[in-house]
Amino acid sequence: MTDFKLLCAQIRSLTEGEPHWLPVMSNASALIMDAMADLNWAGFYLADCSGEEKSLMLGPFQGKVACVRIAYGKGVCGTAAAKDESQLVPNVHEFAGHIACDSTSNSEVVIPLHAKGEVVGVLDIDSPLLNRFSAEDFAGLESLVATIEDVADLSGLPLGR
Repeated sequence: MTDFKLLCAQIRSLTEGEPHWLPVMSNASALIMDAMADLNWAGFYLADCSGEEKSLMLGPFQGKVACVRIAYGKGVCGTAAAKDESQLVPNVHEFAGHIACDSTSNSEVVIPLHAKGEVVGVLDIDSPLLNRFSAEDFAGLESLVATIEDVADLSGLPLGR
C-alpha cells in the first residue's frame, strides 16, 4: 500500500527553496514511480495554448517513451483536461478513444492540475495491470496533485501564453 501522506510530505520538502514547476514535477514523477508498484509510466502532460487548438504537451515523467502531444478531449489525458475531471480507468481498452502511447498499458489514472482555477496540465499514471488502481490510490493521487498545486510555482503554465 502506498503511503500518500509520506509522498505529499516529501514533495513539500523537495520544494523548499525551489518551487519552480519543472523540478517539482520531475521529482514528483520519480517519487511516484519509486513508491507505487506495478507502474510503467508516471508523469505530467502540460497545457499548451501556442497552437490553433489547445493541447497537452509531454512534461516531466518516468517510464517508457510517451506521446509528445495529446489534443484536448482525446484519450484519457485529453478527456480529463477538457472535462476538468479526474479519470480512473480500470481497463483502458474499454475507454472510447484511448490513445495507446504504450501498448503494454492496461489501466490508468489521470488527475487535472490547476493554477488560478484553470487546468494547466494533468498527472498521468499508467500500469500494465488491469484494475491496478484502487479508490485509495485514486484519492491519494488527487491529494498529491493538490499538494503540488499548493507548493509549486505554476505561474509559467499553461505553456504558450
